Amino acid sequence: MVHKQTKSLAQRNNIIRASVMGANDGILSVSGIVIGVAGATTNTFSILIAGFAGALAGTVSMAMGEYVSVHAQNDAQKRAEKEQQNRLESSFQQEQTWLENKYVKSGIPSDLARQAVSEMMIVDPLGTTIRERYGFTLHEEMNAMSASVASMISFPLGSILPMLAISTMPHEHAINVMVTALSVIIALAFTGYSSAKLSGANLYRATLRNVLAGIFTMLVTYAIGLMMGR
Repeated sequence: MVHKQTKSLAQRNNIIRASVMGANDGILSVSGIVIGVAGATTNTFSILIAGFAGALAGTVSMAMGEYVSVHAQNDAQKRAEKEQQNRLESSFQQEQTWLENKYVKSGIPSDLARQAVSEMMIVDPLGTTIRERYGFTLHEEMNAMSASVASMISFPLGSILPMLAISTMPHEHAINVMVTALSVIIALAFTGYSSAKLSGANLYRATLRNVLAGIFTMLVTYAIGLMMGR
């Protein structure tokens, strides 16, 4: 029962990760498109068509990329499991000695390390050595289809924000661009923070990095749009 709960939690975390990254990419990609087109034209219809095309292409690309990426990760884990199983069958004692030495180097007394490793290798030798050698847990492969669907839904949802911001504000074109940029920055700060929280990264640095990436993208595309629109 405990194993099933752990697997379910890992699957949920994978879906949440894919959703956050999909929304973040939707915001970042489409904001660059609409801001860039806004630099070249004030025609709202043209801006929305470009944003919609970018959102559609990005949705397909993100979903397929997530599916392939998760499948590749699962395949790599399966190869590692097979290789480790062969290693245990051919050199079990060497694996046990390697694990004891690893624990001793980490500061565990040799007697305690020997006893702990001996017990773990009796109960679950493959799971123990896989965890220590490769850093993942057996039978926790991610669901590629779930991650793909999560990205396919979250990317267009994220892309809606910049399109709405630049097309619905009853102001001058330049003000709409600034309002769009500001809303995108706030949204990217939120997704950057959420992503860092999920991955355990530094919250401040990850959030700032995400925001700066968005600002850079919008500045570059807007400048290109201005040059092309002349």
